[in-house]
Amino acid sequence: MARMMRLVILLLAIAPSFAADVDTGASTFNLWTQAAIQQREAVLMKTIAPDHSSRETLADYGDHRFRLLYRDASGFPEQHDRIVDVVMVHSGEGSLMLGGTMSGKKGSAATGEYLGTSLTGGELHPLAAGDILHIPAGIPHSFLVPAGKHITYVLLKFPAKGN
Repeated sequence: MARMMRLVILLLAIAPSFAADVDTGASTFNLWTQAAIQQREAVLMKTIAPDHSSRETLADYGDHRFRLLYRDASGFPEQHDRIVDVVMVHSGEGSLMLGGTMSGKKGSAATGEYLGTSLTGGELHPLAAGDILHIPAGIPHSFLVPAGKHITYVLLKFPAKGN
């Protein structure tokens, strides 16, 4: 877990270099310890939304943000045409369906944000605590959680290069 926290700090330091509009004066140092994430996870698991998730924004720096998500079941597929996701699995288990065809795709070309009802034909990647993954902009993806299980992860979102 210490390795994951060092990566979070490193990503916080380098993420602005990937952004189109860097505001170097607005960023501040933050450290989310394993204990702090566990405390927040305990709160999130008590406030599950109908989409089987609970989330909290840990920090929003304008050009990138950190979120904490807890899922107790599979989520709807999503696609962000202008945003890169970096996921650091904190606890639990599940899989990531990456790529393929999104059915029931709804959203806006203006924002480049889409949700769907299902995802077929993608690659399935098992996930466990300590795993770190990079989801490029424009790739449909969905987190799958086995019945009776959960997955908690820190999500770093930043603009794709050129956006």
